[in-house]
Amino acid sequence: MQLETKRLILRPWCEADAEALYEYAKNPAVGPVAGWPPHTSVENSREIIRDVLSVSEVYAVCLKEDDRVVGSIGLTVGKDSNLDLPDTEGEIGYWIGVPFWGQGLIPEAVLRLQRRGFEDLKLAKIWCGYFDGNEKSKRVQEKCGFTYHHTNKDIYWALMDEIRTEHITCLTKEDWERSQER
Repeated sequence: MQLETKRLILRPWCEADAEALYEYAKNPAVGPVAGWPPHTSVENSREIIRDVLSVSEVYAVCLKEDDRVVGSIGLTVGKDSNLDLPDTEGEIGYWIGVPFWGQGLIPEAVLRLQRRGFEDLKLAKIWCGYFDGNEKSKRVQEKCGFTYHHTNKDIYWALMDEIRTEHITCLTKEDWERSQER
C-alpha cells in the first residue's frame, strides 16, 4: 500500500532504505524524544527495518520529488498499539529527520494517515501521544485535530530503560468528519 499527499509518498519500508534511515535516526535529537534510542549503524537500521518497520500500516515518509526517505509514520490498530486499544481504534506514531523539521511534512503525513484510518480501516478513534518535553510532537497533534485526553505519569519505557510521563491525545471519527466539512 502506498499513500500520497501533495508533497509526500508514504510507502512500505524496504531494506534498501537502511542508509537513509541511519542518516536521520542516528541523531540523538530524533529518537530519544520519540521513545527509541539513536541507531548505531547502517546494519542496526537494517535490523530495525526488518524487525520493527516492516509491518502493515507503517510507512517510510518520502519526499515526492525524489522518493528520499526523511522519516517514518505508522498506524497501529488494537492490541498492537502501545495503548492496548480495542480493534476499532488505532494509534499514530511518527518522526522526521532534523533537516525537515518545521516544514509541515509530518502534519501532512498524519492527516493522510487519519484519512486511511477513518475511511479505509473504519476506525472509531485514533490516538496519539507525546512524552513530556516533546513540544514539536505536541504541536503536530494540535495542528491535526487531536485533543488532550489524559496523562500517564511515571510509566516505564523499556526501549529507553527510563521512567517517563506521556500525554495522550485522541481524535474521534465524528470530530474528524466535522473537520473535513470545513
